[in-house]
Amino acid sequence: MSNSLPATLRLYRRLSAAAGPLTPVLLKRRLKQGKEDPARNGERQGIARQPRPAGPLVWIHGASVGEVLAAAALVERLRALNMRILLTSGTVTSAGVVAKRFPPDIIHQYVPYDLPRFVARFLDHWRPSLALFIESDLWPNLILAGAARRMPMVLINGRMSHRSFPRWRRMSGTIAALLERFDICLVQSETDAERFAVLGGRNVVVTGNLKLDVRAPPADEARLERLLFVTRGRPVVVAASTHPGEEEILLDAHQTLAVHFPSLLTVIVPRHPGRGEAIARMIAASGAQVARRSLEELPTARTDIYIADTMGELGLFYRLAPIVFMGGSLVPHGGQNPIEAIKLDAAIVHGPHVFNFTEVYAALDRAGGALRAGDGDALVKQLGFLLRDSAARDAATAAAADVVERLGGALDRTLAALEPYLLQLRLEGGAADA
Repeated sequence: MSNSLPATLRLYRRLSAAAGPLTPVLLKRRLKQGKEDPARNGERQGIARQPRPAGPLVWIHGASVGEVLAAAALVERLRALNMRILLTSGTVTSAGVVAKRFPPDIIHQYVPYDLPRFVARFLDHWRPSLALFIESDLWPNLILAGAARRMPMVLINGRMSHRSFPRWRRMSGTIAALLERFDICLVQSETDAERFAVLGGRNVVVTGNLKLDVRAPPADEARLERLLFVTRGRPVVVAASTHPGEEEILLDAHQTLAVHFPSLLTVIVPRHPGRGEAIARMIAASGAQVARRSLEELPTARTDIYIADTMGELGLFYRLAPIVFMGGSLVPHGGQNPIEAIKLDAAIVHGPHVFNFTEVYAALDRAGGALRAGDGDALVKQLGFLLRDSAARDAATAAAADVVERLGGALDRTLAALEPYLLQLRLEGGAADA
């Protein structure tokens, strides 16, 4: 098969095969940065931590937390069909989410580094019956090796942002050689379908965005009660999944709003909890009172800003606050997924940079289900409006819920597209049992 590959992929395969001796150096550096789990290093080299279960095995791969959570409802439905699931991802945070939010019979492994030897070891052990790749985390050796083994592969919840598309188009021959290995490309929107088709995807089908069908995230009842008790009577705004450059804007907004809402509490949930200490230093330097959740501190009556620098507690804070600013949108990161907050009745405010969720935010903005803030001044205006007017908050949350309901259904459409493969697996499973 390699003879039919474009020169870029042939070169990639040669270089990645030669890179094996550098793996310990890479692992050591990533461990130092907190990007790897020292107890599970072997998985990055394709060494399995547990045996392969008997019978058909569906392998689902997503890059990180967002993709893994997008697959949660699909995993649930596949389990109901008695399918065994292998879930892979590439980040420590996603592994933590799987451990906390998924059933214990879901096998999680870190995806191997994309070196031919590691990929072969991974596939030799797990022998997936069906591979589902979420969105666009496409590793060449993984895809080429899977295709060489005639493993059915489907791209699900496919997405191609307006920033990624020009880059991918410049490598159209390379991308086409990967996309054509997929039996079907199930994508989120008509725009995504056009882009994947131009890039060489075959059998491209619009199924919608699985993230619209996610369940509301859970929350520990006792912790929620404690937070509700210590914040009772105070207006609360949550800034969810913030990125560098946004916390300074949020601090300015808080200090301006606190003139009109003296007991205002702003909760900042950084996208990467490890940034909590640096954010706290910045806030304290301004004279504002700050507390950090990772230090097991609770907000007091004097706390201005509470930094929720812990993992897996967004469900708690979405339940605490009626107003949520979605991070990654005041800086050109592309925005974060607002659906979980909407499902917990939060009124949504976002910045101008939402290209990771263009269609969702456009629909929300049109319906009045979210408010756009182009800069820090507009953020103050929109937050102040929602803090003052509870009827406006209620109208926004109702409109957002209607949009999510209307745009949902991706899970059912995805399962319908996968049905021929799942039927084959059920037949194989039945034959094996017999």
